[in-house]
Amino acid sequence: MSFFKKLKERMFRSSDKIGEGLEALVAEGSETTAETAAEISLTPAPAPRAESQTTAPPPETLAEPAKPGLLGRFFGKADEPRRVLDDAMLESLEDVLIQADMGVETATRVTANIAEGRFGKKIGATELRQALADEVARIMEPVARPLPLYPQKPQVVLVVGVNGSGKTTTIGKLASQFRAAGKSVVIAAGDTFRAAAVEQLQVWGQRAGVPVLTAPEGSDPASLAFDALTRAQADGADLLMIDTAGRLQNRADLMEELAKIIRVIRKVDPSAPHNTLLVLDATTGQNAVTQVEIFRKIADVSGLVMTKLDGTAKGGVLVSLADKFGLPIHAIGLGEQIDDLAPFDPQDFARALVGLDS
Repeated sequence: MSFFKKLKERMFRSSDKIGEGLEALVAEGSETTAETAAEISLTPAPAPRAESQTTAPPPETLAEPAKPGLLGRFFGKADEPRRVLDDAMLESLEDVLIQADMGVETATRVTANIAEGRFGKKIGATELRQALADEVARIMEPVARPLPLYPQKPQVVLVVGVNGSGKTTTIGKLASQFRAAGKSVVIAAGDTFRAAAVEQLQVWGQRAGVPVLTAPEGSDPASLAFDALTRAQADGADLLMIDTAGRLQNRADLMEELAKIIRVIRKVDPSAPHNTLLVLDATTGQNAVTQVEIFRKIADVSGLVMTKLDGTAKGGVLVSLADKFGLPIHAIGLGEQIDDLAPFDPQDFARALVGLDS
């Protein structure tokens, strides 16, 4: 199964929520039924015939059903309801996008762009879906960037995010993918306060054939990061991926912890870290916006990875993040399998989000 098909199937909650909203707002003000009724009222009723004369016409004289016109065949629905795109419809469209967690500012901007050149004209739900997909893709294109790889060895990738966002799984998947691409990888289990995170990384390390460096529970994460970078340098590794804690209850402590990790690894390599990835959980909706704001202050975030898009109706938040921050989106995750993390494709995402076929 292609990743797009998987994306479309697993984002059904987001696409259903948006698709149903678009269908409803078009049908709400549809003029199709009124026009059809007017045409029928102008057609005189046939005179009644005697019962003895009533016979079925020969098969060859039966009227063929009307065929859809070119635009109808193109959109697949010749009789699709259409509604004039007016202020009331635009307001309803904005509400649909806000409910899909696109955010007020982004929803307003997207709605205004869709109205341009279409205001006052009739539009159907399929055409509206396509217009929305085009607008979403336009916003996402500039931020769709794979994780950059540098000649620097080892390339240090610091991974941040709140606990439960999918950090550990994302590190394991990325490490496995880089290993499959011929890169040598070392993982540092820097969330030393959560034994479960360390154990999960060890499982992924075994699965990918990647060493995972650990320290006793409660150890200093900066000390582990220093040892891991020294080991990665000695081994000639291509990448060092460092997991970190994500306790936002005390932001000052977390900020100091991350700052210390960076200070310590820069004693070994002044240019490290070369990437700081923020992993976000799509199910948190607009809370993801707050997390980006916090972690940009705590760490110099260079790119995003969005996980759990298969378990939410809030996929629109990714559009809001791209529009508000412009940070590169390196990958998106849809599940627990190794191939459920893939580079971000804005066209595929946009079409899956609104429920269009490939």
